[in-house]
Amino acid sequence: MKRQLHFIPNKTILRHLILIQFLLLGGSIVLFQSYKNENPTKDNATEIKRLTDIADVLFDSNQLERSYVYFNKVKTLCNPKTNTIDYVYALTCMADIKNYQGDFITSEANATETLPYLKNIKNPRYASNVYNLLGINYSCTYDYNNAILYYKKSLALKTKISRKYMALNNIAVTYMNQAKYEEAKKILDILATQKKTSKDETISNNNYSYVIDNLGYCYYKLGDSKKAYTYLHSALEIRLKLPPQNMLIPSYQHLSDFFAKTNTKLAKTYAEKAYEEASKINDIHGMTSSLTLLVKNSEGSDLKKYTLNYIKISDSTNVARQKAKNQFSNMRYTSKKDKTENLQLKVQKAENELEIEKEKKRNIILYVIILFILALLTFLYFYLTYKARKEKNEAVYNSEMQISKKLHDELANDVYETLSFANEKDLELRENKDKLLKNLNIIYSRTRDISKENSTIVTNGNYNIALKEMISSFNTSNINILLNGLESISWNEVEDTKKVTIYRVLQELLVNMKKYSNATLIGITFKKTNNNVSITYIDNGKGIDLNTITFKNGLHNVENRILAIKGIVDIDSAPEKGFKVFIKFPI
Repeated sequence: MKRQLHFIPNKTILRHLILIQFLLLGGSIVLFQSYKNENPTKDNATEIKRLTDIADVLFDSNQLERSYVYFNKVKTLCNPKTNTIDYVYALTCMADIKNYQGDFITSEANATETLPYLKNIKNPRYASNVYNLLGINYSCTYDYNNAILYYKKSLALKTKISRKYMALNNIAVTYMNQAKYEEAKKILDILATQKKTSKDETISNNNYSYVIDNLGYCYYKLGDSKKAYTYLHSALEIRLKLPPQNMLIPSYQHLSDFFAKTNTKLAKTYAEKAYEEASKINDIHGMTSSLTLLVKNSEGSDLKKYTLNYIKISDSTNVARQKAKNQFSNMRYTSKKDKTENLQLKVQKAENELEIEKEKKRNIILYVIILFILALLTFLYFYLTYKARKEKNEAVYNSEMQISKKLHDELANDVYETLSFANEKDLELRENKDKLLKNLNIIYSRTRDISKENSTIVTNGNYNIALKEMISSFNTSNINILLNGLESISWNEVEDTKKVTIYRVLQELLVNMKKYSNATLIGITFKKTNNNVSITYIDNGKGIDLNTITFKNGLHNVENRILAIKGIVDIDSAPEKGFKVFIKFPI
């Protein structure tokens, strides 16, 4: 059985150094931050609020182009990291305007720009608005999978019931766009059972009208005309009583589609009403979809008129999109030009301020380095002083305990028995006198051995002689020790502490051999390899089970001593197979 141990360095000093470094680093960061705070960035919050209020008023009055321009100014002023809510709100409104105008690509781009910042806003309604807009854009561009994905993202947010209600409605509408009317109906049937979704009755009625209007259209497509008309007509009645009037557009369109095969005249009437409502608010998507219905339900001159209107609106939409692109390109160019001019005016001032700032930072770094060095030196002084004192005290204590134990274990009983023998026996008799002298000689020999074990060890040029004499002292008529390679080691190159350690370790092994192993032949081999010294001890004793040894303290001392000099110990032994120890340590 083998047991191998390697030197493990004490990491306490490393932990303390790391702690000091972190404290100094924290102090440095605080100092740098204090200088940074001396020149805070300009706060645009007041201007952002003013422009946002103007944009909101324009949006509510249906002046969408002007509103878009103001929201774009808000976006430009905002720092996304510090004005996150204002930034996201402006982009969301810009996306909403472009969606309303049928420019789904730009709308998607604006909405997508908000995504990295949504996680920094606690109120989930901002994320809900963005996800809903993205869903509508994808649905309008026939990317139904992504549309449903973003509606489900909106549904997963911790928002009000009314928002979840409309997210489910939008999912159903996406299924309707894919002609999956049965799947859409399942969702809408459930939603239709819940009429009140908000404390605000107007919002509840608005949401409910969306659901039953879509449900009626599903029933129409599935062939149940009676239920279809009931729901479609109920939705229209609700919407006629509610603002805004743009909600009437889908109702009129669905009713136009409903009557297309049974009453063409009525279908055309509803399509005209839808087109009229869409024209009032300039809803491009509503106008084109209404014109599609009018083309289907018209003939002759009306058919030509509505077809030309459809082409005209489509063309104007494309032109408007191109103008918008040109406008934003010009805005980007103008903004870049202004920034360049401002930069040129501020160059000189910035250079001066930068030089001053660099000087401040250099001074701070110098102070930190000085503090670090002083702290490190102070710590090392106290640590090394404490460690040396502790090791010295431990060495004295261990030495005293070892001597005390040896005196108790090896001499106390012999002295007691000898005194008892002297008191109880007649010392005039020759045999008693000889036995007393023999006992006294044994006590003397053991006392001398203990004295040798704890005597001062020679570490000068005569070290190899002292070591050889110590080893030879264990030679008896029954014990033969073979020593090999001792003279090949340049002991002058070995540190004194390591010499003392090797002396004590070999002494400990030989003492244990004499006490426990009953060995008759011992071999000790010294060898130098590269910059290491290896020592092999082997005897032919009775061996031991390393798990149940009776002299653990002795082996423990051997291991600890070798580890202290950064060495390796490999112990190999088994009952009736002798005892072997391999030691290796650096010079």
